[in-house]
Amino acid sequence: MRNIPVLLLLTLGTAVTACQPQSATTTTAKSGSPLPTVAANGAYPAAEGFDAAGSDARALTLADQVMEKMGGYGAWQQTRLLGWDFLDGSYQLWDKQTGDFRWQKDSTVALYNLGTKQGQVFRAGQDISASPEGQKLLSRMYPIWVNNSWWLLMPFKLKDSGVTLTYKGPGQLMSGQPAEVLNMTFKNVGVTPDNKYEVLIDPQTKLVEEWAYFPKATDAQPAFRRRWTGYQQYGPILLATDRSDGKDGRGLGHVSASTTVPAGLMQNPKSVEKL
Repeated sequence: MRNIPVLLLLTLGTAVTACQPQSATTTTAKSGSPLPTVAANGAYPAAEGFDAAGSDARALTLADQVMEKMGGYGAWQQTRLLGWDFLDGSYQLWDKQTGDFRWQKDSTVALYNLGTKQGQVFRAGQDISASPEGQKLLSRMYPIWVNNSWWLLMPFKLKDSGVTLTYKGPGQLMSGQPAEVLNMTFKNVGVTPDNKYEVLIDPQTKLVEEWAYFPKATDAQPAFRRRWTGYQQYGPILLATDRSDGKDGRGLGHVSASTTVPAGLMQNPKSVEKL
């Protein structure tokens, strides 16, 4: 399940975008949702619905280079379980193969499937799914996954469904170092399709180093500009944890990525130890 961008980020009071892309070559997950397969040559295929006509060759080349530096499309496809702390203090686990999404904060746990849009909510191990609080949390699970996974995985989603990717030209990072800038906009997808992102790539490393968020593609100035740094190897892929603006020190914690899922983990109704 290749999904992405943007929703309401309550901790920052700003919006971020979301679409639900799929690759042209798929198999079927247990949830019934299509999953892209690895191309025989290891290439990074655009998802079905990617705006190839509106995108340009230089932007696509940069997207391919970013994917390669992050571990490659094959490594991304082999990665099954992702875990991370989000900025609001929640911890989540996502099984890319089944579409299972597990969210916990304090003693509250939500077990949800992104394909069926069904799930349960527990507090201290007791099922509260039928309560108003449980129903409200379940209604937010899909948007929460969209937003929170976007903040972890955006560089892997540059060629997702609904995305238009264009090369803006040379730019500068907040440090003053040179960057190559991509414009990322969206067509008829997600909760806030009017959003735009500028993705700033280091011309030497070919890694994303910063991103800037515009609530509307026509806005002259971004609502925020933040780092995308602190890269480390997690399982088969490279991920970055620093999301600060150079002042507030925001970042993602307890990041993990693996090709397997421990038995019973995604069904556990009680808070679990972070991976």
